[in-house]
Amino acid sequence: MSIHAKRVMVTGGAGFLGSHLCELLLARGDEVLCVDNYFTGRRANIDHLIGNPRFEAMRHDVTQPLVVEVDEIYNLACPASPIHYQFDPVQTLKTSVHGAINVLGLAKRCKAKIFQASTSEVYGDPTVHPQPEGYWGNVNPLGPRACYDEGKRAAETLFMDYHRQHGVDVRIARIFNTYGPRMHPNDGRVVSNFIVQALQGQDITVFGKGDQTRSFCYRDDLVDGFLRLMDAEDFIGPVNIGNPGEFTIRELAEIVIELTGSRSKIVERPLPQDDPKQRQPDISLAQEKLGWAPKIPLREGLLPTIAYFDQLLKEGASDN
Repeated sequence: MSIHAKRVMVTGGAGFLGSHLCELLLARGDEVLCVDNYFTGRRANIDHLIGNPRFEAMRHDVTQPLVVEVDEIYNLACPASPIHYQFDPVQTLKTSVHGAINVLGLAKRCKAKIFQASTSEVYGDPTVHPQPEGYWGNVNPLGPRACYDEGKRAAETLFMDYHRQHGVDVRIARIFNTYGPRMHPNDGRVVSNFIVQALQGQDITVFGKGDQTRSFCYRDDLVDGFLRLMDAEDFIGPVNIGNPGEFTIRELAEIVIELTGSRSKIVERPLPQDDPKQRQPDISLAQEKLGWAPKIPLREGLLPTIAYFDQLLKEGASDN
């Protein structure tokens, strides 16, 4: 192990993004403690890391305190898709708020640097486009998405207050729509939905006319942004991490049909409540402070993502 290696805790470490982050941290010589309750994280995502002497997996829910010794913390623990975070909205809010309090308390005790995986959902259904970090958002605090949106907003508040009141070294990244291998096949997100539907020859469902826009960032680009933010000097965020390339939902469906060679048809369904009409990051702050910008275009990133889901479906593992 490198003399400069750190002991790093990743909450939500068995998830789509967390497992990839664990790999990158191990690759650069750190010790990694992966903490996950496996609500949306999947053991299969970290199976290949078990046995690495610098990797440890702990089954734990961040709403409960944990006592460990670490140098850095990446807090990724929270269900991030509507189908999962609306399954138990009270627990979702607890994960964001109680979870933040617990990991921040740990960071305070250990004098550890701590990263919060926040979300573009803090902007709600935005009235400003694209969304800069200075925009305070347009969030319905009483709607079905509020458990996630307001939970993440409250977590940002806690991070900033621990920073101001206790001097905790914090970092806050606002994640925009992300995709790539290891997405949960049943998470209800648009990329995974469309790919699974196309591979199975089912109709691809869009809400409304499918003219809502989203900006899709490939997993590898996003996690690179995490590492750059954590390593940055004198910059804590919040900072948008996402791809500013904007596509309508219908355009995404058409690209997925093309790349999979599917005969699926696009069908329309009623719009869900509080579904944002536009979502596009202003990443000028990330470019200025982190030297970061996404490199992988949507079509290029969709190819390994489609291959991952194709293999998953062939193995019959879509419900694991």
